[in-house]
Amino acid sequence: MNRFKTAVLLTSLTLLMIGLGAAIGGQGGMYLAFFMALAMNAFSYWFSDKIVLRMYGAREISEMENPAFYGMIRRLTVQAGLPMPRVYIIPSESPNAFATGRNPDHAAVAATEGIMRILTPEELEGVMAHELSHVANRDILISTIAATVAGAISMLANMAQWAAIFGHRSDDEEGGGVIGTLALAILAPIAAMLIQLAVSRSREYLADEGGARLCGHPRSLANALRKLDQASHLLPMQEARPATAHMFIVNPLTAGGIARLFSTHPPMEERIARLEQMGR
Repeated sequence: MNRFKTAVLLTSLTLLMIGLGAAIGGQGGMYLAFFMALAMNAFSYWFSDKIVLRMYGAREISEMENPAFYGMIRRLTVQAGLPMPRVYIIPSESPNAFATGRNPDHAAVAATEGIMRILTPEELEGVMAHELSHVANRDILISTIAATVAGAISMLANMAQWAAIFGHRSDDEEGGGVIGTLALAILAPIAAMLIQLAVSRSREYLADEGGARLCGHPRSLANALRKLDQASHLLPMQEARPATAHMFIVNPLTAGGIARLFSTHPPMEERIARLEQMGR
């Protein structure tokens, strides 16, 4: 169901982009904006792992440095039939973890020092199984596609605003006129952002399910999420950036109220409930 939902959401993004391009009144601008967004996100796709790991000061470790943690990752990758990823430690007391890399052959997993201290070995194994599930599902690729289309929509919206203000079409011409174009230019990026967030949430549910099956202990992952959620509010990651928040297993940025509607992560209560249901 989550895979189907992701496909529907990506299709919706594409249709939204096409509709906005049609509102502008020409294919040339639509193609230009799309290929600009594609170029920017292609760069991000190829180099995002290095950029993000450097951003958080992650340090690659060997099996000799931390045989227990490294051995856990190795065991999980063998069970999942994945290549061994690079393993990193982030020097932060805020407990969290993420995976990055454009495909399983170029993947990396990273965990903070803080997460090592508050989780039991079984809970930590559940977290890392979740991250390896992201790798197996090629979620970095899917997120990049969503970001590419959403970025193109934002560019087209800017073009549509200028076209509506300085264009010479009347309200009777095809495309809805100035008011219709301006309304679409304002609403389309908001809709694209909400769809992109929905894609991210669907992938988190899928990674929870895959991680629980990989480690074999859904309740351990549920307990880990409960601890991480509480700790993230007490000790948020100060160096975290909104652009990379979706990568972490729990949102490193504290947000409540209406801001939860724009969260890259599903409600923690729902994630825990689903895992506990699996463990029955």
